Amino acid sequence: MAAINLAVIYYSSTGTNYQLAKWAAESGKETGAEVKVLKIPELAPPEAIESNAAWKAHVEETKHVPEVSLSDLEWADAIIFSVPTRFGNVPSQVKQFLDTTGGLWFQGKLVNKVVSAMTSAQNPHGGQEATILALYTTMYHWGAIVATPGYTDPVLYGAGGNPYGTSVTVDQSGNMVEDVQGAVKHQAKRTVNVSQWVKQGNQ
Repeated sequence: MAAINLAVIYYSSTGTNYQLAKWAAESGKETGAEVKVLKIPELAPPEAIESNAAWKAHVEETKHVPEVSLSDLEWADAIIFSVPTRFGNVPSQVKQFLDTTGGLWFQGKLVNKVVSAMTSAQNPHGGQEATILALYTTMYHWGAIVATPGYTDPVLYGAGGNPYGTSVTVDQSGNMVEDVQGAVKHQAKRTVNVSQWVKQGNQ
């Protein structure tokens, strides 16, 4: 099979989507991909971060994680995004990064990237599906190929059964309610496999 470069790109304030990203990266490596885990830059003011102990701790915990750049998108054959929902849409940090991709889009360098997305919210109907679909709208403009998990494996049902991408509910203590590790790993494997098929077809 074709060798695949997988970029797992996340935004996380307190760690949930960072954990999803790490599980996706593990699965990508197990599937044979070259993997980068990359964070979307933080835009919130320092005083906002300082006022939330969990947010501050997560920023410290992930200082070693490189920030995503446009060159990472160009490098990647496959991209998995993991971002929390904000009012049923992507966080402003994510939108700001996506808005910087216009140059790559104009040059056609995002065409046929295989993409997939994951998200989290504080309750099951807190915008999880809407957030993933909002992110995919940008991917359609890129000319990317969206690889959703659909219902391609029974593990998805135990994780809540979101066919657009793995989503998880997080309680007030920051704990994941559903057991989504298996679903994340299946989604990452599927994303890499679809990317392999696309890459082979273009050779």
